[in-house]
Amino acid sequence: MKELIEKINAEFETFSTEASQQSEKGNKAAGTRARKAALELSKLFKDFRKVSVEESKK
Repeated sequence: MKELIEKINAEFETFSTEASQQSEKGNKAAGTRARKAALELSKLFKDFRKVSVEESKK
């Protein structure tokens, strides 16, 4: 579970960086990378939910 949380934190950092580049500098490519990171985050959050529910049942 710790590994999953580390992946989420790393992906969020990427998303945050790219999203700020898009909004502040108008970098269109950064917007694409931010959307990709957001999609990956949603997958990781779903995985986290599954793991969390399994852990709570123990």
